[in-house]
Amino acid sequence: MHIVQQYDYSRVYKGKIDLLSGLPSSGERARPIQTLAWYPAQKSAAPALLYGDYIRSATTEEVFARTDAEVKQLAGAWIGQRWGGIGAAQAEQEWRRPMWAVRDAVELPGKFPVVIYAPSFSASAHESADLCEYLASQGYLVLASPDMGAHECTMSHDIEGVEAQVGDIEFLIGYAHGLAQADMAHLAVVGYSWGGMSNVFAAAKDSRITALVSLDGSLRYFPELVNSAKYVVPARLALPFLFVAARPRSIEDLLAKKQDLSASLMNNMAYTDLYKVTMYPMTHANFSSEYQRFASDAGGFGEYSRAETSLAHSWMARYVHQFLNAYLKNDAAGLAFMNGTPEKNLVPPHMLTLESRHANGQPPTLETLAEGLGKRGFEHAGEVYKDIKSRHGDFQPSEESLRGWGYQLLLANKTGAAIEIFKLVTVLFPDSWNAFDCLAEAYQQNQDRALAIKHYRRSLELEPKNDNAAQHLKTLNAAR
Repeated sequence: MHIVQQYDYSRVYKGKIDLLSGLPSSGERARPIQTLAWYPAQKSAAPALLYGDYIRSATTEEVFARTDAEVKQLAGAWIGQRWGGIGAAQAEQEWRRPMWAVRDAVELPGKFPVVIYAPSFSASAHESADLCEYLASQGYLVLASPDMGAHECTMSHDIEGVEAQVGDIEFLIGYAHGLAQADMAHLAVVGYSWGGMSNVFAAAKDSRITALVSLDGSLRYFPELVNSAKYVVPARLALPFLFVAARPRSIEDLLAKKQDLSASLMNNMAYTDLYKVTMYPMTHANFSSEYQRFASDAGGFGEYSRAETSLAHSWMARYVHQFLNAYLKNDAAGLAFMNGTPEKNLVPPHMLTLESRHANGQPPTLETLAEGLGKRGFEHAGEVYKDIKSRHGDFQPSEESLRGWGYQLLLANKTGAAIEIFKLVTVLFPDSWNAFDCLAEAYQQNQDRALAIKHYRRSLELEPKNDNAAQHLKTLNAAR
């Protein structure tokens, strides 16, 4: 395991004025992204990390240059501040518990699928260290950074907070590109709680993400934030998705807490292979392995025991592993596991249920239209559009996106294809002077004088002040 201290210089973190002192901020103001990297490594005679080493790493997530004395003091206070209900003996035992990872072990040669881990609300990068170590031991390169707000270590319950974590995920993807072990063609983002919503936002923005895992993600609990991001829509989430849910709460409890039940993005995700695993012994907190270590036996696990929830936690990790095997490694056994019943997979009775559904065709997007034209030819643009429209009545690409596509084709000297796209624009937007102006330009570039004149004239009929069309008609020696 490596610890990498780096900054995202494209984003500011510290304000001009230090809120603690009221004085001008000193030092680096860029966003700190301390990164934990777990990776397939050669066997080492060096001692494994202790869990306390992970806690020590958390003390430098916001301020890299802490002294050894500061790290020792902050790490010692960590358990008391966060897990004050446990006894000193249990705290000491967990602090000294050996892990699997070895610090800075020699990396195995080869390329490995990349997994970004996005932590829960205001949580440290190591909160699910056991899961991250396990995945690395199974041939994955796993990267994680802490969940921090846009300008302070505490996350905020708003869209700015979500976008801050999305930015961290994007940064880690960029960082992974420079790693010798990274197979960037196979990339997943695993998120827990808040991170299990931010990773969905990230996937809606970045189609390089090829699989998603949400561990009882806030996607369920903050529908208003999901709805506020207009780009987080099913058509932009056409990738395999595993949602591992905590024990369901009652309708009465949800209503009492004023949970918004009016919408579900997951219910509308028609273009993905969707698996929902519900873990009945687990509450929301049990998805954190740190919680499993430090929660008090007196009330920390409800009607279940630590052993029972830890067993459920291990099955959660197994489903994550098999899902990633299926979709990042194209592993037939992993896919069979995901499509098998819990009984067939030898899951203990009454531990979990599995619901699944497979993707229903391709999403109604410009990319789907382009793919269809790539197969059938751009001369069939109208037919391919009508085919998609017949299956998805709400498919309506914007005029701007279509015209932009047409101009890209023109710049690539694919004039015939550009003409077909601009013809489609004039069909879909018959009152747009700009659409006819674009089509006329394409015909002119194709040396088709008569059709260029015809469509420049049509553009001028729709917009008599279109000086561009008037000038081109002069160039073509044609009257308005």
